[in-house]
Parts: sequence; structure tokens; C-alpha cells
Amino acid sequence: MTEEPRNRRFTEDLDIAGHQLIETVRRLIAEGNVSRLRIRAEDGSVFLEIPLTAGAVAGGVIVLTAPWLAAIGAIAGLATKVRVEIVRDSDQSDGGEPPA
Repeated sequence: MTEEPRNRRFTEDLDIAGHQLIETVRRLIAEGNVSRLRIRAEDGSVFLEIPLTAGAVAGGVIVLTAPWLAAIGAIAGLATKVRVEIVRDSDQSDGGEPPA
């Protein structure tokens, strides 16, 4: 009997200043193991939700030309503080720890 790999999902929250938003999003996308980003206001309402796929991130072009980049720029200009919710996928069969 073989054990099937388990796909685990981990969520992190970052509180950042609005002016740091675009650079933070670019850095997170470049990491490659992020499957979804949610940008929330301080009150918890969702400004923007960005689903990401490994193929889109690997292309690299989407990071520079994505239409949602303009929306992120507008949010960064209006918001003093935002919360970025990061959903990461980790395909682990050994029961290891989530990525740091």
C-alpha cells in the first residue's frame, strides 16, 4: 500500500502600510508557493482577492502586466494600513512542517 501525497494549505496574515503593498505582493508572488492573496481593509472587508497558479507565476510576465496591479496601486494610495492574507499550498507526504 502506498501513501498518497497530501496537499496542505496554510494561511498567513501580514499587516502592512499601504505604500508597501505593491512591493509586498510582488515579493510574495515571486516566492512561488502562494496560491491566493486577499487584501483586506483594517475592518476586515476584502478589497481584492487574487487567485494565483503555479503556471501563471512561473511565466513571470503576469507579475508585471496583470490588470489587478493597477487596482493594488489604487488601494495602496487610498489605504493607510492593509492586511494581506496569504494562502500557501504545500504538497507534503512526510507530514512535515509548513513552510516558514
